[in-house]
Amino acid sequence: MAGKGTPAIALLVKKKVAHQVHEYDHDPRSDSFGKEATELLGLPAERVFKTLVAEVDGNLTVGVVPVAGSLDLKALAAAAGGKKAKMADVAAAERATGYVAGGISPLGHRKRLPVVIDSSAQRFGTIFCSGGRRGLEIEVAPADLIELAQAKVAPISA
Repeated sequence: MAGKGTPAIALLVKKKVAHQVHEYDHDPRSDSFGKEATELLGLPAERVFKTLVAEVDGNLTVGVVPVAGSLDLKALAAAAGGKKAKMADVAAAERATGYVAGGISPLGHRKRLPVVIDSSAQRFGTIFCSGGRRGLEIEVAPADLIELAQAKVAPISA
């Protein structure tokens, strides 16, 4: 299986969590990774989730929201028990997660980070999120993703 070496997929395999891997040819000129995934895989944007790293009161926190929306920083701060949030520096996000921007997965981070998943994920039997590199999506049940990521669930999408 291509992409087998990513920490996200290794974690899913180790924990014996049902999942499917979906690959597509990432265009290196594209910077709209979620939109690219939905178009090339033929998926509805509300079922494909992007992983964004923010700073909540100075601590890195992961927000997982549908590509059809955007991250509500105020809602993320509240869900994480903080007061203020801003998008994290890309280099800091890459260092902490071990992934490159555009391929950050909600699973298998190098450093343990709090994760908040938008509550809309629970409307679906499965959702899609990054498998740990650009051009690689994993399809997984929201409950499994929430459990593996030890995530909180809250309405954090705007």
